[in-house]
Amino acid sequence: MRSFLISLPYAAIFLSIGAAMAGESMGASGVVVAQQRSWPETISPEARQEFSRLPVARARSLGEPPAVGQLRESALSVQRAVAAKQLKRYPVDMTEGAIAGTPVRIFTPRNVPEASIRHVLINVHGGGFTVDSGSLSENIPVAWLAKAKVVAVLYPLSPEHSFPAAVDAVIAVYKEMLQAHRPGDIVLYGTSAGAVLTGEVAVRLKALHLPMPAALGFFSGSADLSRQGFSESDPSMPETGQALAWAIAQYAGGHDLTDPLISPLLGDLSGLPPTLLMTGTRDILLSQTTIFHRALIKAGVPAELVVFEAMPHAHWSYLDIPESTEAFQTMADFFTKYLNRKN
Repeated sequence: MRSFLISLPYAAIFLSIGAAMAGESMGASGVVVAQQRSWPETISPEARQEFSRLPVARARSLGEPPAVGQLRESALSVQRAVAAKQLKRYPVDMTEGAIAGTPVRIFTPRNVPEASIRHVLINVHGGGFTVDSGSLSENIPVAWLAKAKVVAVLYPLSPEHSFPAAVDAVIAVYKEMLQAHRPGDIVLYGTSAGAVLTGEVAVRLKALHLPMPAALGFFSGSADLSRQGFSESDPSMPETGQALAWAIAQYAGGHDLTDPLISPLLGDLSGLPPTLLMTGTRDILLSQTTIFHRALIKAGVPAELVVFEAMPHAHWSYLDIPESTEAFQTMADFFTKYLNRKN
């Protein structure tokens, strides 16, 4: 076995947590050192080459929880490196500030068309609820491709802050956005933990009788934290379900996981906005993403599901593979379609 630096923020978080809890040896990036695996010829050559370095998670008994501070430092380092590379391809301007008392990062593409000036995309980043592994990398491409401003919400993280602190923060930002934007000019989206929060925010908006955004983006997520799907326990998946369970427990903070406000799948989904769902056949949250898609369709919600062949969790973070470019373009196209509809 050999050491290597994994470039995928989301997989890095789950693997780092899993390794720390199982007492595994760690690579230079804080990622568990593991053997290579084979990848099929049905994906791009670039993806096969990139994923040949993807570590294989191995089931072990849970041990001590990981050092959260170290995970956050590692995630920030990866984010900065990824962002620097993305900005060369997707020229956007980034500023930092606060909205409704919550820190945010704002991404503004250059030369925004007149018709898109009023549009705003609200992002809820991934990172297992514990770190920020996406407020940069999830948004630079989307802002540029959708030609719309993106507001990334830096919500309170667990374990210091448990449910519903993060949801409350996103709701507060959304309410503030409504002061200057029509709901039909707003999109809410997130990856991984951010997708979980996106679903939770949507059902909270409904409970509060607040107007819904134009669309949702639910990428590699779960709408039911009370149960694991097959892909979360399948040993062939490249992340560890144990690490995911740990992250959920920290986030929930003892809250009843069957409460529809934390597990929207268990409640009434009617009236939610059109939703794009995205996953891959080697995504740890493949099962949960597809289950939520079926539930949305059953509830009468316009929902589209895109499943990428052999792609792991949040594969769009691998910048140099065609499947990443396609994923970001699919997101931007979906958002733009619904933002351009008359309110």
